[in-house]
Amino acid sequence: MGRHNFKKLKIWEAGISIVSDTYRMVKNSPEVEKYNLVSQLIRCAVSIPSNIAEGTSKSTDKHLNKYIEISLGSAFEWETQLIIAHNESYISNEEFELLENKIQQLQKMISGFQGKLNL
Repeated sequence: MGRHNFKKLKIWEAGISIVSDTYRMVKNSPEVEKYNLVSQLIRCAVSIPSNIAEGTSKSTDKHLNKYIEISLGSAFEWETQLIIAHNESYISNEEFELLENKIQQLQKMISGFQGKLNL
């Protein structure tokens, strides 16, 4: 396996986009959520591209896959928190639908990348 340049991976780019979306989304969140849902959303969002990047430093596809799995788990966790934010009326239906579609596309992309690894 040759190491991947994480900055050229579409899954990393999409993860970075989710991070930006997250910071925009939480900007006007209630103060009560600052150390709760907002903090968790940000940590999950940052975890997605961070684990992809860290995984690309590993010497085997097996080790890379471990970090890709963590990234995928963070994407599912982020989607759950998005649903909670929507259920609590912190975001509009329109924003929810846009972001849910975006995270589901990223989940598919990450799963597809995993499928292409030579394990």
